[in-house]
Amino acid sequence: MKAVIGKSDIKGRVFAPPSKSYTIRGLMCAALAKGDSCIINPLVSDDTEAAADVLGQVGVDIDKEDGWWRVRGGCLHQPQTDLFCRDSAATLRFMTAIASLVPGRCRLTMGASLSKRPVEPLLEALAELGVDCWGEDGSVVVNSGRLRGGEVAMRGDISSQFISALLLVSPLAENGVTTYLTAQPESKPYLEMTLGCMRRFGIEVEASTGLMRFDISRQEYTPISYSVEGDWSSASYFLAFGAVSGRVEIANLNVDSLQGDRIMINLLRKMGADVSISGGSVMVRQSRLKAITADLSDCIDLLPTMAVLAAVAEGRSVLKGIGRARLKESNRVTALRDGLEKMGVSVTEEEDRIIIDGTQPEGAEIDSFGDHRIAMAFSIAGAVAGNTIINGAECVAKTYPEFWQAFESLGGEVKLDV
Repeated sequence: MKAVIGKSDIKGRVFAPPSKSYTIRGLMCAALAKGDSCIINPLVSDDTEAAADVLGQVGVDIDKEDGWWRVRGGCLHQPQTDLFCRDSAATLRFMTAIASLVPGRCRLTMGASLSKRPVEPLLEALAELGVDCWGEDGSVVVNSGRLRGGEVAMRGDISSQFISALLLVSPLAENGVTTYLTAQPESKPYLEMTLGCMRRFGIEVEASTGLMRFDISRQEYTPISYSVEGDWSSASYFLAFGAVSGRVEIANLNVDSLQGDRIMINLLRKMGADVSISGGSVMVRQSRLKAITADLSDCIDLLPTMAVLAAVAEGRSVLKGIGRARLKESNRVTALRDGLEKMGVSVTEEEDRIIIDGTQPEGAEIDSFGDHRIAMAFSIAGAVAGNTIINGAECVAKTYPEFWQAFESLGGEVKLDV
């Protein structure tokens, strides 16, 4: 599907969708708790549906109602078919660890995009803890049902999801688990989110300062009602719309959230944007933006939004700490350079940073590379430049199915051409 975007005057109020990361973490914790939990205000998207589907196949009963999901967990069994994780990296990685608690054999399969992303460090760590697991022809096989526990070392600089996956299952290991990281963890806020979610479900974790060591004794998850807050990653696009086009208010945001992407407020202010906060809402007004130098290593999902903002700002911006963005749904660094250069923006791509000279972007035909964050970010540039086509626009369903409707509700000129 193509999104044909015209120059737009964006203004109004929109609600941030529920957090994908918290929805999936809440589902996983509820699945490990014996009894009924309620996930209130879950995000309904491709990724969260993938998580719910595979949990259902291993014995987790999920009753979906409008605005809440009842989850009956704590009684896992061997699936009758492969566990298809679609293109949800969190689902694949978290379920790989949870499969170590399932009696018998689990085979996890994935979509074409996800098959290119790493999972080996997690398999190596699980094997050290007594789990029989391996990669096989683009899939993952876990043949265990026994998580012995003990001590394990793993890298922290590839994906925080590997660490989160281990943390989630560690309380149910036979002997508890101590995890050491051999390199500084990337995306620490996501680890804090995992620890916070586990704490809500009754699990205590001893974590060192700097999150280099985690000690988890054997414990039981407690079923609870778990409310999902708004998603700062998805909100970032509308915060950016306000800065470049009009006056936009985004509601349903927790300004004290553990989500690393809430730093978007500070980044916008550093660029000269007019940002105000009132309760759970953030207002951004059109401003004359200036270039920025920023380290995005703890908020890597903001790279597409920030790159597009840098393209319309005055001066030369440098965004660093971005190497891991090459391992997402697309190589986001290259995808951004490709799209911005088509719009007449000068871009220098390096291994761990991207340099962008701001200008007035021109309309162009953009390849989303099937990446939801690339598609949503270039809608910002399209609204400024007009005459822009984004190919593969349906990919926003991965995390924000209503994105194009929300864009249009604020005055966005968009035509979806199937």
